[in-house]
Amino acid sequence: MNRPITLFTGQWADLPFEEVARLAGEWGFDGLEIACWGDHLDPQRVVEDEGYLQEKLDILDKHQLSVHAIANHLTGQAVCDDPIDERHQDILSPSVWGDGDPEGVRQRAAEVMKTTARAAAKLGVKTVTGFTGSSIWKCVAMFPPASEAMIERGYQDFADRWNPIMDVFDEEGVRFALEVHPSEIAYDYWTTKRALEAMGHRPNFGLNFDPSHFIWQDLDPTMFLQDFADKIFHVHVKESVRQLNGRNGRLGSHLPWADPRRGWDFVTAGHGDVNWEPIFRTLNAIGYEGPTSIEWEDAGMDRLLGAPQALRMVRELAGIRPPAAAFDAAFATR
Repeated sequence: MNRPITLFTGQWADLPFEEVARLAGEWGFDGLEIACWGDHLDPQRVVEDEGYLQEKLDILDKHQLSVHAIANHLTGQAVCDDPIDERHQDILSPSVWGDGDPEGVRQRAAEVMKTTARAAAKLGVKTVTGFTGSSIWKCVAMFPPASEAMIERGYQDFADRWNPIMDVFDEEGVRFALEVHPSEIAYDYWTTKRALEAMGHRPNFGLNFDPSHFIWQDLDPTMFLQDFADKIFHVHVKESVRQLNGRNGRLGSHLPWADPRRGWDFVTAGHGDVNWEPIFRTLNAIGYEGPTSIEWEDAGMDRLLGAPQALRMVRELAGIRPPAAAFDAAFATR
């Protein structure tokens, strides 16, 4: 199946947008999943400034790229999180952080997510990927034990905050794809079911599938795809690797990425524990036609090598051979 293969720009936001577009075009990517941070995309400016919007479209056209999704993980995280603290200040724009009052941060983040839906519509994009945050992720450690009432309040808080956001998504004809991920309201199989139920199975509220977050939790990615087939709106290609040796724990031990004492870490697609062939067969079986977006997040590999290498892997899995010239040029620059 000929799905577009895109590059998620979130881990490239230290580079100017045009430079990332140039690299992706030279490597042979079909398009981008554009992050709403760095200088890559400002949703407010897209909505208010036609010149800014046209500038972004011109850059994409110059490098023969399309845009299949935009991503606003960082702002979405603040919609439901509790506590709101210095970690959020580090990732949020000054306008969303404001004076740091937690409820004010949450409300401003919610308004930006509504604006992101409007920006997606102006770009002609049908899917926004991102996080929702969670007021009950802090309960995962399990002690002191959280009551069922406390957990239920967390899902109700999530629904209360995200339903008004999704009303705007519906008005704009745009879908939201929650990345099932630790620290979110949905981080595994059963929390995903509960989150979708909390939202009343709204048609435009779905999932961004990223198996790297499943493997270290011992979840089956193909089973997840089969059971949530109608809610798979977007796919990330990224891997994790388990480094369990009797001392390393699954929870990461408060250690930074790439520290060998971590029980798991992210690696470039094709180098980890994800078995991609059955995943792509399952994507074919469920009729997924959307993009496969490569998310580079490997502290142990140069991204200028890892991104085109991952692209090669995905094209082979899709049965599409890459143009040799694109790869020759990419690797000649190393």
